[in-house]
Amino acid sequence: QTMKALVWQGKQKVDVVDVPKPKIVEDGDVILKVTGTTVCGSDLHLLHGTIIQLNKGDIVGHEFCGVVDQVGP
Repeated sequence: QTMKALVWQGKQKVDVVDVPKPKIVEDGDVILKVTGTTVCGSDLHLLHGTIIQLNKGDIVGHEFCGVVDQVGP
């Protein structure tokens, strides 16, 4: 199964691509289904390349809200 994700492709370049859905790995893991999202200043620093800590294909975005989809045991 796949889901859509925003991935960093390089300075000033992002794409929405299909990536594998996450899986529960650790007992305390939680998977959230994102229902709304936005960007913040740190996302823009990454997009503009002023802070290069990403590799091509890394998923970006951390300002979101959603609902609990799965929980670990």
